[in-house]
Amino acid sequence: MIKFEHVGLRYGIGPEVLSDINFTLTSGSFHFLCGPSGAGKTSLMSLLYLGRKPTRGLVTMFGHNIGSLTREELIPLRQQIGVVFQDFRLLNHLTTFDNVALPLRIQGVSEKEIKTNVTELLEWVGLGDCINRLPVTLSGGQQQRIAIARAVITQPKLLLADEPTGNLDDEIGMKLMGLFEQLNHMGTTILIATHSLNILEKFPHPRLILDKGHLSVFEPNQAVRSAS
Repeated sequence: MIKFEHVGLRYGIGPEVLSDINFTLTSGSFHFLCGPSGAGKTSLMSLLYLGRKPTRGLVTMFGHNIGSLTREELIPLRQQIGVVFQDFRLLNHLTTFDNVALPLRIQGVSEKEIKTNVTELLEWVGLGDCINRLPVTLSGGQQQRIAIARAVITQPKLLLADEPTGNLDDEIGMKLMGLFEQLNHMGTTILIATHSLNILEKFPHPRLILDKGHLSVFEPNQAVRSAS
């Protein structure tokens, strides 16, 4: 589904923040993205959700060379990607329900189906009593659950999540990890950026580890091997 070959990224004329990144995400795989602050995780995620194009190298997603596509040609690819941003990026003038329903409305789903699917998902993530509330009236953890629900409501082919359990207590965090696992079993390819040792220990998926712009891959119970 996704292949990075000798990918580099720099901002302006500065030094590369990502250098010679090589990895493959097969369809239906589940990976964690790890590394210290400043390692380049946010930059890598921006390439994956098509917010940026690489400075050099080849990024192939859904069978397309990303560097050769126009802005208009990227739109249908972005619609196959669900993203949970660390700063949530909710629309504060919309209710919880309407924030989560937005991707379905963009896809032209019927309002009857939207009502059923959104209501069920919000109940599942513990926000059934917040359907008509605005995000600004809710806690950070509740807003994070709205962002997660919005990202998964369309059952995207690729789900990218940046610290999705960072503001949640352990019980809710584990429940949402269970949701990600279910989506993965249904065929969604998942990449989660996390610092949580608890999650990494309980869910032994392969890890992409960034350090100073360079990537290595760690398979649980195996040694770290270079991906470059």
